[in-house]
Amino acid sequence: MLTELLKEYIDPMLVSAAAAFLLTLLGLIFGRRFLPKDQGREFAVNGEKSRGKDRGAGLILMLALIVAAILFVPLSLEYVIYLAAIFFEMLSGYLDDASEKPWGEGIKGVIDLVIAIGVSVTVYLYHGSTVQIPSLGLTLTIPAVVYIILGVILIWTSINVTNCADGVDGLCTCLTITTFGTAWILLRFAEQSNMAMLIWLCEFVLIAYLWFNCSPSSMLMGDAGSRALGLLIALAFMIVGMPFLFIPCALVLLIDGGLGLVKLTVRRVTKSQTFMEKVRTPIHDHMRKKHNWSDTQVVTRFTLVQVLQSVLVILMLTYYLKKY
Repeated sequence: MLTELLKEYIDPMLVSAAAAFLLTLLGLIFGRRFLPKDQGREFAVNGEKSRGKDRGAGLILMLALIVAAILFVPLSLEYVIYLAAIFFEMLSGYLDDASEKPWGEGIKGVIDLVIAIGVSVTVYLYHGSTVQIPSLGLTLTIPAVVYIILGVILIWTSINVTNCADGVDGLCTCLTITTFGTAWILLRFAEQSNMAMLIWLCEFVLIAYLWFNCSPSSMLMGDAGSRALGLLIALAFMIVGMPFLFIPCALVLLIDGGLGLVKLTVRRVTKSQTFMEKVRTPIHDHMRKKHNWSDTQVVTRFTLVQVLQSVLVILMLTYYLKKY
């Protein structure tokens, strides 16, 4: 593996970051001509502004991540499975992005479920079902079946809330970079070096993409990127053994996209169209439509809230480690 060869001469973290960044940057520059064009989103605030932009850039982002991972992450069977899951989640999203008629929720739901089950079972087989709740100083061993089911729920939720946040230039990217930054610190604490490297690489993939995605964007990651990123976020917190920290570390993603999922689910189950009728979802659309926030205000304020929340998580973890 390239990391081992470089250790004697240069910091592999620096080389891996540069490689991930350059792979993504060059891929986006030379590969964007092959991407489909966005058709605009009729029901989204300012959705017409997306019309004609390159869409499905997540295909390039995830391929760059996978190539970088092959170079810098030890490829045990476990990580081959994770990279395959990321690839197929990306591929399903890209095919949906490129399709003239968007895929139905049922098709995407089944694909997400199959991938989530595979990943959750893999995490259990390699890491067991012991989880930590640092704020309470608890370490719990969850029955295997319960752990796998909860893992599937976590992965499915993360995929969908991350996907819902991809509606404002730079928003999903900035929130994901922040959440990954927190996850990377936690993984370093837990000495999960392989997953920490994978998250590190993804950070620089996203930094390269943000050059094209900051407002006003010229390129959109689409489902190909956001759904694969959601999978990776959930996976990071499962590997670190602190899956419940997903809630505070991805809090803004959960609120932004999660309330929309809650609204839709309750309305379908109860057949009521009045539940949360005054709240537009995703919440970033509510803030733009109801409170006249600009795209820049949405991205900056949402990211600041998540940064502050992430700092609190790190401070709490530091206190926990000193105490226990």
